[in-house]
Amino acid sequence: MAKVFVSTVVNASADDVWKLIGDYNGLPSWLPGIERSEIRDGAAANEPGAVRMLTLPEGPPVVERLHETSSLRRSMTYEILESPLGVVNYFATLSVKPVTDGNRAYVQWEADFDVEPGLDPAERAEFVGTAIFGGGLDALKERFGG
Repeated sequence: MAKVFVSTVVNASADDVWKLIGDYNGLPSWLPGIERSEIRDGAAANEPGAVRMLTLPEGPPVVERLHETSSLRRSMTYEILESPLGVVNYFATLSVKPVTDGNRAYVQWEADFDVEPGLDPAERAEFVGTAIFGGGLDALKERFGG
């Protein structure tokens, strides 16, 4: 099993960061490489069980299901159902906590997953951690001014 953990500090309040990233259907507004997000089957976007289909610039979409979300804890957990990433049994949690030294937010994104046969778990973990999670956290820092 591969494990990925990425974190950063963003120059904005935890509430402001959560307003942006806490919308399960709002990924295209902040995560590079996601062109569109569509909630399937008429579910409410932040309702556990909601399934979103993410359109990428090329290739098949990524389909994910929301397991849990909490505005109080500023946290969401979801799983990948279908993707071109070569991962299976993929569960991730994205969360935001206030930094008490200033008006900043600590953001962490972590995932556990297996990889499809023939793929290198370390390479897949590096890709998820750097290209997806790292790219997303860098975009948040840029959006909120450093």
